[in-house]
Amino acid sequence: MRKQFALSFTIVLSTTLISANTSLGQDIINPDSISRNPYSWNQKEREYAFSHFDKLFKTRDVARGNKIHKLKTGKPISIFSKGGQKEKELETFITEQKVAGLLIIQNGKIRMERYELGFNKASRWTSQSIAKSVTSTLIGAAIKDGYIKSVDDLVTNYIPDLKGSAYEKVTIRHLLTMTTGVRWNENYSDSNSDIARFYTQKVEPGIDETVSYMRQLPSEAEPGKKWVYKTGETHLLGVLVSKATGQTLSEYLSKKIWTPYGMEGKATWNIGRTNQEFAGCCLQMKLRDFGRFGQFILDGATIKSKSIVPDDWLQSATHTQIALWPGWGYGYQWWTLSDGTFRALGIHGQMIHIDPSRHLVIVVNSAWPEAENMKRQMTADRFVKSISTEIDKEK
Repeated sequence: MRKQFALSFTIVLSTTLISANTSLGQDIINPDSISRNPYSWNQKEREYAFSHFDKLFKTRDVARGNKIHKLKTGKPISIFSKGGQKEKELETFITEQKVAGLLIIQNGKIRMERYELGFNKASRWTSQSIAKSVTSTLIGAAIKDGYIKSVDDLVTNYIPDLKGSAYEKVTIRHLLTMTTGVRWNENYSDSNSDIARFYTQKVEPGIDETVSYMRQLPSEAEPGKKWVYKTGETHLLGVLVSKATGQTLSEYLSKKIWTPYGMEGKATWNIGRTNQEFAGCCLQMKLRDFGRFGQFILDGATIKSKSIVPDDWLQSATHTQIALWPGWGYGYQWWTLSDGTFRALGIHGQMIHIDPSRHLVIVVNSAWPEAENMKRQMTADRFVKSISTEIDKEK
C-alpha cells in the first residue's frame, strides 16, 4: 500500500544553504543548525522548514505580474464554523493532521481559510509533489505553443543525451504516466534508493544533473507495460520543457500562468547542481496561490477565456490513463478518482483536490510527521468527503 501514495520529497543534499529570517510564529530556529537531509528533521524543524524552504535551499523565482486574480469571499460553510455541529471535527482534523494551511474555494469564492503552525498569508509553503501536476500543465502549454509536437514524440528528440540509454524508446506520454519501464526505487526510508542517491551522485561533466543520473538506469519492462512512481522522471519532464522552449522552467511558468493568471505572490522553485529546476518537487507558493492554481485547472486552464493547453489536454491529463487500485488511477501527473475528482498530491500531507461537479477546490498544506501514512491519508479522504456532503446539503 505504501506505493499508493509514493509522493516525492526532494532530498536536496547538495544545494546551497542560505541564511533565513526568524520563523513566522514558530519557535525561533537557527536555520544553520538544520540538516540538509529533510528525513532527519524533527517535527519542530519540519514545520519551520516547510514554510522556509526557499530560505534553506537554492531556488529560482517564478515572477508574478502586476494584476492579481482576486478571490472573493463566499458564504462560510456554517456547520464547520465556530459553534457549528462539525466545528470539533474541523479542529481535530487540523490538529491531528498537522495542518498549516487549509483553503476551500467553491464557485471561485473562498468559503474557508485557516492558517496554523506559524504559517500565514504572507509566507510560502513547499509543494512537494504537487509540483508534478504543474509540470504536466507546462508540457501541455509547450504543445499548444508548438515547442513540442506531440506526447507521442520520443524523449530523445528533445534530450539527445538520453540516446543509448533505457529511455531510447520512451515517449513523453510514458514519462507523463510513469510507465517508461525504467527501474527506479522511490523508498524514502532507504538511503540507497534512487530518490536518495539521485541528489548526491556525481554529475557527469557537461550533462544535466537529472539526465546524468537517469541515463544510467536499466530497463525492467517494455515502455507502457508497468507503472512505477518515479520523481526522477518528472525531473526529466522539466528538463524536456526547458530544452524545448529554450527557457528555464520558472520563466516558462511565469510567462504561461503566474503572470497572466494573476498569482498573488512570486513562487520559488528548487534548483540543483546544474541549475535546472527539480520539476517533480518543491515549488513554494502562498496558500491562496495553491488555490488559484486549482481554480485555474478547474476552469479549463484558461486565461481571458483562452486555454493555454490543447483542447483535449485536461480530458487526458486529469482522467485515468493507468488504473492502479480500486477507485484510484493516474493521469498525466495527476491522481484520479473514480468519482470524477482528481488531485495533485505531495508527501507529508500536501493536496489540491479538484471536484468539477461541485465547482470545488480544496487545498491542504500539512507537516505530517511521516512522509507517507495511510491512516492519515484516509483521514484526509474522509474530511474531503465531509466537506462535499455538507456542500451537497446546501443545494
